[in-house]
Amino acid sequence: MDYTQILIKPVISEKATDIKETSNQVTFYVLPSANKVEVKKAVESAFDVKVDSVRIVRKRPGLRRKFGRVVGKLSGYKKAYVKLLAGEKIEFFEGV
Repeated sequence: MDYTQILIKPVISEKATDIKETSNQVTFYVLPSANKVEVKKAVESAFDVKVDSVRIVRKRPGLRRKFGRVVGKLSGYKKAYVKLLAGEKIEFFEGV
């Protein structure tokens, strides 16, 4: 599998931006079947940076409820927190 297909998209939220500024970590939505080694290789090859560590969080699909009744389904996802080595940087939206 091509390593650039493992990364789906970067997470752009307040928490992800705060983590990026304070602890040099970048957050991505990744393929549900990807593991830490694949994510590390994908980030290193796609952005030409050195990765220190990878943490993966998985949110399982669930049911959407309103007033006690099931009205839909919530999709699940897999998210990777990638910590870069000191001095490395990935710039997504600078100056926005």
